[in-house]
Amino acid sequence: MVRSPKITWKGYKINRVKSLKYLRICVDDRLNWLEHINKKGDKAIKMQQNLKRYAGGNWGISQIHRRTLYKTVIERMLAHGSSAWCLNPTFKMKRKLPSIQMPFLLHISRAYHTDPTAALQTILGIPPLRMQLQFQTRFTSIYRLRISLLPNITDIQPQDLDMKATGWSIHPSEHLKPNHISLEDGEANIARKIIINIFTDGSKIEYGVGAAYCVLTNDIWAYQLSAKLNDNNTVFQAEPTALHEAVIYASHLPNHNTSKIHVDNRASIMASSNSKSTNETARKIFKILLTNPRIKVSWVKAHAGNIRNERADKLTKDATQHGQPYSLTKLPKLHIKGLLRKSML
Repeated sequence: MVRSPKITWKGYKINRVKSLKYLRICVDDRLNWLEHINKKGDKAIKMQQNLKRYAGGNWGISQIHRRTLYKTVIERMLAHGSSAWCLNPTFKMKRKLPSIQMPFLLHISRAYHTDPTAALQTILGIPPLRMQLQFQTRFTSIYRLRISLLPNITDIQPQDLDMKATGWSIHPSEHLKPNHISLEDGEANIARKIIINIFTDGSKIEYGVGAAYCVLTNDIWAYQLSAKLNDNNTVFQAEPTALHEAVIYASHLPNHNTSKIHVDNRASIMASSNSKSTNETARKIFKILLTNPRIKVSWVKAHAGNIRNERADKLTKDATQHGQPYSLTKLPKLHIKGLLRKSML
């Protein structure tokens, strides 16, 4: 009931507004976000109408394309900045979001306007907009903002997740020499001068996830290691883990010994030779190889009758059940997405 103060700046009057836009998010004076939701909803409807015009002369857009446009265009527009305003939605927001989603459900299903929103969501398999936005918000809060949502949502802590690394792991002028990494099949060209050959492998089967390597010294199996990773880890994490442990083992050998590590996964080799890789394990491998030029890494063809590589493969399969517990590899991004999606459903 009190008149707001008059504010002037260098003789110019600054008018009071009820909302302002910052980073394409409308912030209102009550912080209830309803104006932002309304504007995003109106913009999404206009976008949908423009998309419909493109196919007006072709009997409209097919259902699969209507659904794809909603999931990839409309839903992404409505989810903009949701981590700032949809973590704990108010009652008014919960009532408003279904009314925004309803026109798009009707457009996809071609149903009657009197059909219930919940029925269309169930038939189409599209979650309620509020739940979908909360799913995106919770994932962003945990994975990117590193905010813990304990204990209501999940027991996973942000530090337990495998985050992407950014920038260079080392100065760009530092790089591996061409003879350090080989992407050609190295099985037929195992040098006799190389005393130590190490074969690595990673696998994920129904029993779990395992990583292993075995060491061949003068045609004698001298050492082997098998590790059982968390069941939620991926095979793309198991392969670099096996290579990392093998590189550590080779770096601790006497300096006069030359080691050659044979890997049947090209992606792991390419990531480990890139100083700008986003994988933390690959960055560690790169640094070790850079300081130990006597360690070579070579690709070997998998499941091609190579007895040495098959031994590493068998060792990895056994590691999924009987390997030593290995907890240094963090959980992948897909794991937290799966937990949040399960909670949403």
